[in-house]
Amino acid sequence: MWDMDLSVFKNALSAVLVALCGVVGCTNGLPPEPPRTLQIQQTWELKPGDTLAGHRIIGGLGDISIALSGDKTLYAPLDGRLQPHSPDCVIFSSEELPIYLFRLCGVQNPHWGQIRSREKLGTANILNLAVLNRLSDGKWAFVEPSKQIIEQMLQPPNTAFMPTP
Repeated sequence: MWDMDLSVFKNALSAVLVALCGVVGCTNGLPPEPPRTLQIQQTWELKPGDTLAGHRIIGGLGDISIALSGDKTLYAPLDGRLQPHSPDCVIFSSEELPIYLFRLCGVQNPHWGQIRSREKLGTANILNLAVLNRLSDGKWAFVEPSKQIIEQMLQPPNTAFMPTP
């Protein structure tokens, strides 16, 4: 008797799991490609992703940090591609600005791969952003980010874009 009940239970549990996978998706949350590595011209001892005294470093020189209200959605400022970089950071690149990369740290639930302008990149509570410029030797250097690009990342697509003076 218990054998039959256990068999019915296993079949029912399997059916529920299959249905759940169909509704919410059965991915392991891992990016579809290996992390992108960058050779950065400036080197510092501590960088995002490192650990110091048991605490993870989430920002560094060359980054700006933005405290967002709650779990804020981030949007692609241009058509581009979102790739993994380190455990806490992603890289956004665009063929529209081929000599620049955007390193975004603190992004949660990233939408990997090709992304159209104004589509969701992911969410963040605190965003550490760095803009890198490709040099002639193939290395990357930190440069000052554009306020307009950052505003586009933070404002929903339906919001009229109003640059900050």
